[in-house]
Amino acid sequence: MIEQLLLNGLIAGSIYALIALGFTLVYRTVKFFHFAHGVVYTAGAYLAYTFAISLGLNFLLSFFLATLLVAFLGLCIDRFVYSPLRQQKAPNLVLLIASFGVFIFIQNLIQLLYGAQILTLRTGPIEEGYEIFSAVITPIQIMILVVSVVLMFALWLFIQKTKMGKAMRAVADDPVGASVIGIYPEMTIRTAFAIGSAAAGIAGILISLETNIEPTMGFSAILKGIIASIIGGIGSIPGAMLGGFFLGIVENLGIWKIQAGWKDTIAFAVLIVFLLFRPGGIFGVKAEAERV
Repeated sequence: MIEQLLLNGLIAGSIYALIALGFTLVYRTVKFFHFAHGVVYTAGAYLAYTFAISLGLNFLLSFFLATLLVAFLGLCIDRFVYSPLRQQKAPNLVLLIASFGVFIFIQNLIQLLYGAQILTLRTGPIEEGYEIFSAVITPIQIMILVVSVVLMFALWLFIQKTKMGKAMRAVADDPVGASVIGIYPEMTIRTAFAIGSAAAGIAGILISLETNIEPTMGFSAILKGIIASIIGGIGSIPGAMLGGFFLGIVENLGIWKIQAGWKDTIAFAVLIVFLLFRPGGIFGVKAEAERV
């Protein structure tokens, strides 16, 4: 029983980690909670459904097109909502309120276009799972776990090793200083939005292979992503990944004795305990921007 719960926790944690990673990429460059990140996650699932089910395209092609479009959606959100506010020197509270507005607008737009009914990307018969240490994992779950881990590693390498990744870290640390040495902060911020949105969209696509799709699915997702980011050390890339896996495992172990419907309550309980006893990050990881 506990082996299955741990395995389920790793699978859920891989999705939370991807959401948290995309959220953190944005947060560390613009320093506000991009709440609309949750609805980008939802858009990824619905775009994949449109290409794969409505249009009948190959799944890999649908995956690729949906990822490109959610990256473009993230760019549009920044270009037409956040960028004008930044130019007006709007405080972070105004940006946060704007992000709530974007979230509500896109969520309602999705519901208008697709309806409120539950949809699914799953097609064909359910495949038999493989037994690993008394736990069972399906081929889809293996794919979710492998794709998530590979993407997280690739994003970490991008941030650490590439010129653009270093530019993101520089802008996160000191936008004015970065512009002095030839880095264009606005371009760097847009890149962070595109990559972060793509990560959220991919998380939405992956989870839609395992569960159903509904217009409100982004609210719970962004809350889990934010909680994972906070408990891992807000602004830290490794912390976001570790926080996601930690939250997924704790949630699934928590439902060992209580009903599965209490998962969200468990997540908030973890956050409260963390804030009370470990305000610096449960893994002791500081934001990378502070070390640039």
